[in-house]
Amino acid sequence: MRSPAKRSPTVLLLLPLLAGLGVALAPDSPQGCARGSCYPATGDLLVGRAARLSATSTCGLRRPQPYCIVSHLQEEKKCFICDSRRPYDARTNTNSHRIQNVVTSFAPRPKKAWWQSENGVEHVSIQLDLEAEFHFTHLIMTFKTFRPAAMLVERSADFGHTWKVYRYFAYDCAASFPHVPHGPPRRIDDVVCESRYSDIEPSTEGEVIYRVLDPAIPIRDPYSPDIQNLLRVTNLRVNLTKLHTLGDNLLDSRREIREKYYYALYELVMRGNCFCYGHASECAPLSGAPATTDGMVHGRCVCKHHTQGLNCERCEDFYQDLPWRPAEGSSTNACRRCDCNEHSRRCHFDMAVFLATGNTSGGVCDGCQHNTMGRRCHLCKPFYYKDPTKDLRDPTVCRACDCDPEGSLDGGLCDGADDPARGLIAGQCRCKEHVAGPRCDRCKPGFFGLSADNLQGCRRCQCDPRGTVADGSRCDPVSGECFCKRLVTGGSCSQCLPEHWGLSHDLPGCRPCDCDVGGARNNLCAMGTGQCQCHSHVIGRQCEQVETGFYRINLDHYTYEAEDARLHQGSVVEREPPPDHPASWTGIGFARMLEGGWVEFHVSDVPFSTEYDVVIRYEPQHPEAWQEVRLKVLRPSPVSASSRCGNTIPADDQLSTSLPSGARYVVLSQPICLEQGVSYTLRLELGCAAAHQDPTASVLIDSLVLLPRYSSLEMFIAGDPSSMERRETFERYHCAQPFHAAGPSPVAEPCSSLLHSLSAILHDGALPCLCDPQGSLSAECQPQGGQCQCKPNVMGRRCHRCSPGTFGFGPGGCRPCQCSREGSVSTICDSTTGQCPCREGTHGPRCDRCQPGHWGFPVCQPCQCNGHAESCDPQTGSCLRCRDHTDGERCQRCAAGHFGNPALGSGQHCRPCPCPEGPSTPRHFAASCYQDSHSQQVICHCSPGYTAGSRCDECAPGYYGDPLQGGRCLPCQCHDNIDVTDPEACDRRTGQCLRCLYNTAGPHCAECQPGFYGDATRHSCRRCSCNPLGTDASTCGPQQCHCDRHSGQCHCLPHVEGQSCDRCSPNFWNLASGQGCQPCACHPQHSLTPTCNQFTGQCSCRPGFGGRTCTDCQENHWGDPRQQCRACDCDPRGIASAQCHRSSGHCDCRPGISGVRCDQCARGFAGTFPACQPCHPCFGDWDRVVQDLAARTRALAERASLLQHTGAAGAFEGTFRQLEEKLATVRDVVATRNTTAATAAHLTHTMEGLRRQIEEATERLTRVEGELTAAQDANFNASHVLNTVDRGARTLNHSLQDLEQRLHTLKTSNFLGAYDSIRQSYKESQEAERRADASTRAVPSPVSTSAATRQRTEQLLASQRDGFNRRNAASRRALMDLAARAQALSLQPLNEKVCGVVGDVPCAESPCGGAGCRDEDGGRRCGGLSCGGAVSNADSALDRARHAQEELRQAASDMAQLSHKVAEAKGKADEARLRAQAALDKANQTRARVESSNKELRELISHVKAFLSQEGADPESIEVVASRVLELSLPAAPDQIHRLAEEIKTRVRSLASVDAILEQTASDVQQAGQLLQDAQRARARAEGVRGTAEAVRQALEEARQAQGMAERALQQAAGDIQHSESALGMMQTQTRSAEQQLAGAMEQIGLLDRHTDALKVKRANNSLAATRAQEAASTARDRAGEAKQVLDGPLRDRYRTAQELVEHRAQGVQQAGSRAQQLREEAAGLLQDAQGKLQRLRALEEEYERNERVLDAKAAQLGGLEARMREVLATINQQVQIYNTCQ
Repeated sequence: MRSPAKRSPTVLLLLPLLAGLGVALAPDSPQGCARGSCYPATGDLLVGRAARLSATSTCGLRRPQPYCIVSHLQEEKKCFICDSRRPYDARTNTNSHRIQNVVTSFAPRPKKAWWQSENGVEHVSIQLDLEAEFHFTHLIMTFKTFRPAAMLVERSADFGHTWKVYRYFAYDCAASFPHVPHGPPRRIDDVVCESRYSDIEPSTEGEVIYRVLDPAIPIRDPYSPDIQNLLRVTNLRVNLTKLHTLGDNLLDSRREIREKYYYALYELVMRGNCFCYGHASECAPLSGAPATTDGMVHGRCVCKHHTQGLNCERCEDFYQDLPWRPAEGSSTNACRRCDCNEHSRRCHFDMAVFLATGNTSGGVCDGCQHNTMGRRCHLCKPFYYKDPTKDLRDPTVCRACDCDPEGSLDGGLCDGADDPARGLIAGQCRCKEHVAGPRCDRCKPGFFGLSADNLQGCRRCQCDPRGTVADGSRCDPVSGECFCKRLVTGGSCSQCLPEHWGLSHDLPGCRPCDCDVGGARNNLCAMGTGQCQCHSHVIGRQCEQVETGFYRINLDHYTYEAEDARLHQGSVVEREPPPDHPASWTGIGFARMLEGGWVEFHVSDVPFSTEYDVVIRYEPQHPEAWQEVRLKVLRPSPVSASSRCGNTIPADDQLSTSLPSGARYVVLSQPICLEQGVSYTLRLELGCAAAHQDPTASVLIDSLVLLPRYSSLEMFIAGDPSSMERRETFERYHCAQPFHAAGPSPVAEPCSSLLHSLSAILHDGALPCLCDPQGSLSAECQPQGGQCQCKPNVMGRRCHRCSPGTFGFGPGGCRPCQCSREGSVSTICDSTTGQCPCREGTHGPRCDRCQPGHWGFPVCQPCQCNGHAESCDPQTGSCLRCRDHTDGERCQRCAAGHFGNPALGSGQHCRPCPCPEGPSTPRHFAASCYQDSHSQQVICHCSPGYTAGSRCDECAPGYYGDPLQGGRCLPCQCHDNIDVTDPEACDRRTGQCLRCLYNTAGPHCAECQPGFYGDATRHSCRRCSCNPLGTDASTCGPQQCHCDRHSGQCHCLPHVEGQSCDRCSPNFWNLASGQGCQPCACHPQHSLTPTCNQFTGQCSCRPGFGGRTCTDCQENHWGDPRQQCRACDCDPRGIASAQCHRSSGHCDCRPGISGVRCDQCARGFAGTFPACQPCHPCFGDWDRVVQDLAARTRALAERASLLQHTGAAGAFEGTFRQLEEKLATVRDVVATRNTTAATAAHLTHTMEGLRRQIEEATERLTRVEGELTAAQDANFNASHVLNTVDRGARTLNHSLQDLEQRLHTLKTSNFLGAYDSIRQSYKESQEAERRADASTRAVPSPVSTSAATRQRTEQLLASQRDGFNRRNAASRRALMDLAARAQALSLQPLNEKVCGVVGDVPCAESPCGGAGCRDEDGGRRCGGLSCGGAVSNADSALDRARHAQEELRQAASDMAQLSHKVAEAKGKADEARLRAQAALDKANQTRARVESSNKELRELISHVKAFLSQEGADPESIEVVASRVLELSLPAAPDQIHRLAEEIKTRVRSLASVDAILEQTASDVQQAGQLLQDAQRARARAEGVRGTAEAVRQALEEARQAQGMAERALQQAAGDIQHSESALGMMQTQTRSAEQQLAGAMEQIGLLDRHTDALKVKRANNSLAATRAQEAASTARDRAGEAKQVLDGPLRDRYRTAQELVEHRAQGVQQAGSRAQQLREEAAGLLQDAQGKLQRLRALEEEYERNERVLDAKAAQLGGLEARMREVLATINQQVQIYNTCQ
């Protein structure tokens, strides 16, 4: 028998649930609840609750109702009356059948009272409404009539709001409840339909039994929520949904039929017990409930374990420290008392608190007293703090705060308790943001006006820190007056002075507007952005820029070209711009002016009324200066005295000057005054060039320029310091000088801004670009000067016309003229048509070719073509388009396919070659032919493909065709795969290839032979290499396999790949099978990869897996690889193989060995393992007997198992079989049509027997079921008794152990002394009890006084709770804000910006140092080489500035040397230019005389040719004479000319009709003689010029030498200039870098100022807090927290040190204060150093600016010299070009 301690949980749960099935047991004793869970006894829930039982249908409630009983077949009275209008009474009213009759009554009235429904009503509900929650265990219903054909049992656990079904009962479940599962339940909570209680038999006293917990279903956890919910009910309902009938109601609907069918119930039992969650052993009646009845199960639990409630469903009021839970087994789960530190007697449970404490405590005290609060009344209320010297339970532990309500937060709230981790000190006041002091009773520095209405306590000084002096955040504590910087104004120092902007932390406070004097309308700007008020189309903060599409003028913008002016005694000279450097003139060229001539310039676009300097640009043509030049200003009307030019007199309009020969421009000595809107004519008159008149003297006038005179503009002469500085800058840098000469010149940077201002003043803003859309690349122009981006060969500021030497202005620009230098007079063509001016004898738009019929440009000659062509190549003279089948350069030979001699005078012509026919026929197959000189036979040179026969009428080997029949010989199309020398290689007629080579085949040898692949056209046919194991056998022959003829791909088997079919596809294997490859089928999870070994198929398995596909366990392991693999645990001495069974793990044992591990001898063997020997032969006989007994035992076990599986019905299987046989007999009889009387009697007898057997079986089943129920109740009672006994035994054991321990203690100690001690304690206890009674019974007593005080306190708390909650919430928000702000404070950004420290690095590890860091010598360490802070940047900027200054000095020295070299080069260039000018004059004279002589010679030649072309002469003779004449050169002596004349005469005499010719040419001969004389004179003149030419040549050689020297000097100067420019660029870059770094340093220094100010304020707060920090260690931690907020960053290690020293209280505080003071001094030192370096940077910046101005001046001077050198070089190049042309 098992001990009680080993009972299953199911039995434990069923004990309380099934206690009511038998005799009701007494409930658990109260002591039973102390050891674990306890439960009340079970009973019938209907007892005492008849009033709560109801039915939806009851017969006779309104009037008497008849009914009949179907089973009364033999009784005389079958129908009765139901009258339920009054309750049932056994004597007076036995016909009442109300629902209350079903309640179990202990009165002796068996089967006399029942409940009955109305006739024919099928849907009836019986419902019990309980007053509380109960445990429902099972239901028993005993029916008077048939049991229902269908019904269901429902429950509700929420007093009828929702219902759930327990079980369905139906005779035919599929028809009545089609969607409900049929059959026994598998789980305890399955909802199924059952049929065993719904049969039509028995007709009366049939029962329906339902158990909530089926004993056949095991329950794992009887305390689970699912089981509890299944048992818990507040309402029960039985729904009767279908009546059992005999079927007659379907055919007859009369009332008499319906009176037989109704529900009638004898008894209804609903067993259960009071539901107390294991916290009560008995239940009591509910308060206000009616009188109780014997056996009634009451609904109110008598709760234990400090629980309460109707069902013990909650904890008692002051026992809320743990969450309520049901008692489970030996665990009481009792509620625990709250811990309120004796300041409260009420509490509640909070699950969030319980979870936050790790499931240890969830009680929250309510109504804390003695100024306490919190979950355990362990905190002081706001405005109170915990006295550290008193115990927490002391009523006076909380003291009131002493804080000034006006200056402290939340009206005087202080820290409630010491909390070093949070920086809290008990009693410490928390001041408002701008308030300080221990009591928060004074304003912080920088604030004033302490007030309670101010949320921040004091008002901040309204001083803008950017506009106030150092330490400017402070103000007068009374008035708040601020102290402004020099350029700042306003009450709060927040505004800049007029003409200033950008309020910042700089020393002056604001910056000047510095608006551009011309670009801006005034010097006022926006205070925030500094934006000035700009003129139209001017932008930029200072109005120093122009808009896109607009420009500011250069000073020489108003330039008037002489070639466009009105000329008198002058001509326009166009000149092409040089390709390699800018032109030294403007416009398209010059106006060549002679003495006495004048040029009138029309001026109508004067932009501004002022004085203008006049600049005349020119190019001298003589070495002497032009003496007299006058300029007259012709005004349209007299000058008004009130106008700007009112002081002008007539003499001012008459100006004179001279044009020096060594210059290119001249500036008139005095200006002229012009007014805006007036048109003027400026006449430039050229007087005498020299002292004596020279009519050939000329000068090239380029243009006239009007320069606005700067000394007449207000921006330079206003008298204020700015205008004086501008004038000084303009004059110092000679800003006007670069615009005197033509061409681009560099302008100094200071001049650029001044010119911008001047341009804006003249034009009231900027001018539009107005770029020509055809000639320019875009609509934008250069901001300075307005030059548009011109297309190729387009010129002009607006890109509106072609450059000289180009033409065709259009969208693509202009095209070069490309005039031939030999054939054209000038290189400049017509700008529209592009026609060049041609010399005589030349032709074409570019004058670059001869006339038709001539060649040899520029020396043109007639074409020589033997009379067979009219034209020839203009360059080589080769004849073009030869006629008469001729060919050759002179048409001197026969064309291909012809033979003969076509030379002029041979008398022959070209004839076609007969091969076999002429070339004009389709049967001509020769390239050429010739006539043998001896045999006069024509020999053919046959074309390829034809045999070298006499007539080329057969095909050669390798060709096919039939030339004799009109065909042609074509190459055999065999793709070069035959032997072309083999006559049999291809068919001579059809061309079919017969002997293919290189493994090729086909009619054209275009494909590879079978078994080969490749490209037959490339001789690459190779043998197929197919693996027979992977190749389809149908594609293979006896020798080899076939493959694709192009790719070589073999025909592979399935899942085989590769060109040779020699490998398996990925994830396949077993190529050797010859049937293709098989899939690897590796397990996707157990294998490393899906691939396997190509030969074995073995997959790569993960550790722990094996088998080919990794689906098994690894070798020597067994089990399911999806769950777990285990190693084979086999004894190696007894196994046949190391691998055990892979599924069961059984080892493979040797014969005679057995056991799971093969470690013991097998049955039938004896001995000691492993030496096992077979047993004696008798063992076999006994073994058979034992095996037979074992088989019979197994059969019995199987039968028992079957009985257990089929239930009790299995025992009645024979009876049921007999019943079924008799029923089958009855069916057969009924089915027989011819029924006899004997048969009917037999049928009746059989039916009676069946009825008796069914009734007997039903009675037996009922008895068995009752016995089962009684057994279950007895089992439950026994279990309950055992449980009680078990608990009693455990209690006795504990008591016994306690007594034994006490006895042992008494034995080992002085029990007499212990007895005296006990008596003394007993007396003290009695005295304490007496005093306690007196304190409670006396009036007034301390208890009553405490209660009154408590009541008053609670009332006060209730009245102040809302206000306190609001203040508490505000305090929390303020604390959170302060915490966030404190966390945000950090010194790290300051360290990063000043010293370059990155991150939080200690001083020992930081290479850049920082605040508080010192070097080895004790000096402060901040910054370094690789650091990026303000200090490092300032040092770097200082070094760079010094370096830049040194480079400026070096550049100035280089500039001086360069200037000296340029001056030397200029002198040499001037000397060479003068010598070249003299040589030029001489060369021009020589060139004129030579051109005259050449012209005379050409005229002579033309006359001779005319003479020869007259009629009367033989054409051939004339042609010979003309050729001879053209080949002659100019004779150098008279005898040569004489010989020429004699030869001409001889040729003339040989002519026919000489007389007629002489008569006709007499005049021509005379003219020829005249020409001869002219030629002789020309020769004499040429000999006279020879000496001059030699002198010119010598001068030119000297000029070349001078030019070389000048070029070398220029190259050296250019190199020096380039070096200077690079040095300047480098210095500018360094300057910009220094400026940027300086600006960054300024910003960082400003940020340093702000952080320093904040540091000072924080230091003051720290010092103030340190005075009160000695009360507790947490004060030091709070100050350290503030210091951390200020000093967080690189000094975190020092902060941590301070944090560790907090425990030293006052000493740590003093050290932290000294550290804060030291940090303040170091920060001040850093600030002072930074300011000192800033001043040094400013001094260096000023010095740099001075050096930059000197450098700009040098650069401007160098630019002017460079321009002049370029002009000299251009002049020299031009003269050299002229000299070369003349020569």
